[in-house]
Amino acid sequence: MKLSSSSALPAAIARPGYPRERLKPRIVHIGFGAFHRAHQAVYADRLAAEHASDWGYCEISMQHGRQKIADLQRQELLYSVAEMDDGGWRGRVIGVVRRALHLQADGLTAVLEAMADPQVAIVSLTISEKGYCHQPASGQLMANHPAIEHDIAHPLQPQSAPGLILAALRLRRRRGLPPFAVMSCDNMPANGQVTRNVITQLAQCRDAELADWLRREVAFPSTMVDRIVPAVTPETRQRLQSLLGGVEDDAGVACEPFSQWVIEDNFPQGRPAWEKAGAELVRDVLPYEEMKLRMLNGSHSFLAYLGYLAGYQHIGDCMQDTDFARAARHLMLAEQAPTLQTREADLAQYADSLLQRFSNRALKHRTGQIATDGSQKLPQRLLDSIRWHLAHGSRFDCLALGVAGWLRYVGGQDEQGQPIELEDPLREPIAALVAGSEQGQPRVLALLQLEAVFGRDLPGNPTFVSAIGHAYRQLLAQGAKAAVAALPSFDTEGGY
Repeated sequence: MKLSSSSALPAAIARPGYPRERLKPRIVHIGFGAFHRAHQAVYADRLAAEHASDWGYCEISMQHGRQKIADLQRQELLYSVAEMDDGGWRGRVIGVVRRALHLQADGLTAVLEAMADPQVAIVSLTISEKGYCHQPASGQLMANHPAIEHDIAHPLQPQSAPGLILAALRLRRRRGLPPFAVMSCDNMPANGQVTRNVITQLAQCRDAELADWLRREVAFPSTMVDRIVPAVTPETRQRLQSLLGGVEDDAGVACEPFSQWVIEDNFPQGRPAWEKAGAELVRDVLPYEEMKLRMLNGSHSFLAYLGYLAGYQHIGDCMQDTDFARAARHLMLAEQAPTLQTREADLAQYADSLLQRFSNRALKHRTGQIATDGSQKLPQRLLDSIRWHLAHGSRFDCLALGVAGWLRYVGGQDEQGQPIELEDPLREPIAALVAGSEQGQPRVLALLQLEAVFGRDLPGNPTFVSAIGHAYRQLLAQGAKAAVAALPSFDTEGGY
């Protein structure tokens, strides 16, 4: 039996106790992925259940997610979220989705009309870094991206998320409707500014007047989101079905208990009272973004590449290796913390809480999942911190080994000689550079020429090139486990 409003669920499962018909789809969300289902939608569900909020969601998926939207529609727009740790699983059914559309299945007209609905005040996104069609090193529009080239030539038939949002804003302007706020919930520094950049620059390519209107009238609030949400596996689905008393939920998701959301309070057409559900509304998100991107996401990437090469399947497995756990703490406190703008947070306490979360073996967060799309993640997670250290003349051993781990990973073969299936929007140019270079320093020098990742400054910096080359040779000679074990330790005085 599929999940529905009439499903007989165990008493421990929290269900929507509010009249769902009261909710209005005032937020359109693009990207009905696991993270959104386990994060933003849960905040809205808590507000509806505990504070009589009438803010609901219209969910939109573009190229991917067609089956998930169909699954959701078959389940009366209901799905479940399970929080999991070593103590067990706890679940709730989410009822705040009021409409769900897929661009290809339902058509562009239906999607644009949903976004042009006068009651829509916010369009939010979880489309991953690559969905913004931007240069990760600069945050600017990637004008030669195939989808962007199409959208410039055919602005009324968009293929990219920036193109879709621009088309909807153009339609609202033509109808005399106020623009919605555009809220990115993806892991990028100044994600609101990046979103503003790509959409206004795309508009500028065809309509300078529209671009000026966007700059004047449209709000692009930044956010910081945090919750570990592993990819759903067959095992996850079986555990969810058991938790729901035998009821099947094809759109369900499992995650860690921890959740955080920091939001720039800039919503001209209104917003939900997210603070009542535990979100933080602030004037400047950047210090929170940097802390999370560098300390959490940066160490996640470090563990993902080096752990994968060492043969560890999950982050929890890496944390059972005392050398990996020690190196992760050193990375956070000795190499990432000094680069941060925040001066108020207890960074040692934050690091220890992250290590505890990483050690949650119930999550089974795959190193291979975190390792995807590395070309989009490295700049904000590792490379910006390295730039700080280069400017200050300080050491960055862990950061260098993390970057070298990515260079080794994209070579397409692990330490056991098994092939690595690379998932990355720059897969083709990466593969060409790998194929055209010999193993060792020539490989390093070739891959460092990826300007979209490393910019122009880092490949021209001898200190950077030397450090990455040394770390890469260590990986070749010793393997990932030994290279991590050889890293320095963070001492109680906060240094090397």
